[in-house]
Amino acid sequence: MRGSRRRLLAGLLASLALTAAQAAEIPVQSRQIVEFQGTLPGGRVGGLVWRGGIELDSPDDAFGGFSGLGFVSPEQHLVMVSDRGRFASGQLVYDDADQPLALSGVEIEPIRNSKGEPLPNRFSSDAEALDVIHRDGVAVGVRVGYENLTRIADFSLTGHRPGGPAREVPVPGWLADRRTNKSLESVCIAPPASPVAGSTLLLTEGVYDDAGDHAGWLIGNRDAGPVSYRGSSGLNPTDCAFLPNGDLLVLERGTAMFSFMMALIRVPADEVRPHNLMRGEELLRVIGGDIDNMEGIAVHESPGGETRVALVSDDNFSSWQRTILLEFALPD
Repeated sequence: MRGSRRRLLAGLLASLALTAAQAAEIPVQSRQIVEFQGTLPGGRVGGLVWRGGIELDSPDDAFGGFSGLGFVSPEQHLVMVSDRGRFASGQLVYDDADQPLALSGVEIEPIRNSKGEPLPNRFSSDAEALDVIHRDGVAVGVRVGYENLTRIADFSLTGHRPGGPAREVPVPGWLADRRTNKSLESVCIAPPASPVAGSTLLLTEGVYDDAGDHAGWLIGNRDAGPVSYRGSSGLNPTDCAFLPNGDLLVLERGTAMFSFMMALIRVPADEVRPHNLMRGEELLRVIGGDIDNMEGIAVHESPGGETRVALVSDDNFSSWQRTILLEFALPD
């Protein structure tokens, strides 16, 4: 028995040491982005107010490929998920003007499967979406969506870092059977003010209903069922986030003439319900060098208490693309 206990203790210590090593802080350089579409912070761009941004770079080759974003504390700690099966956590730092200045304390660690082991291959590691799970207003975990091996899984938060074994969330068979990189792109959890509070909205990129609209699904105890989204011509939904009042923001992206395009659409709260076709108004459309491959969206509060819309790009681990984080506010 004593020998078994010693082996168990040694195994636990080794596991903790491995986890600590894998979650080591990495160097990340931040460059503040001041001008966007010819506008300085505080100016209007489309239906939003530009608040600033940062360009991020790191000599660590595990940094990049970010497709999902969520804030897990009132102090602007954030978590990003990459399409190579990794979590990146850190804290977004602001300057005295309440503009994003840097990302500090960045740690990267592998996403794990239900056995607590790192995901084994690229097919199972293609994480595309992330949202934060709250309980009584406190962040307690993150919900991650994957394409290729299409599924959803929850992870606990320890401090401000996600980890531990995956807890898989059931999804409808028609979605789980889609084994391509044109499947699940967006996962977002409805806030208390939403008519479908607590439900999780799933949106697809390359799966369509009979009318040709993007197929989706609501997971919830009371509000489960199919839903569709009619996007912009030439663009596809790549992520979503709810505003505190229950309105839905959908981030769309595409390409044109070797340039990236993006649009941000606001869908009224009462449009988000089972058996409905969701449509919204365009808040912002951008093409060209001020953006990159914008894939992740999150809503949070800045240190000054303003509700912000944060967007992050997926650089595809390519030398000619960038990892940028942009922030906007809704006009009063």
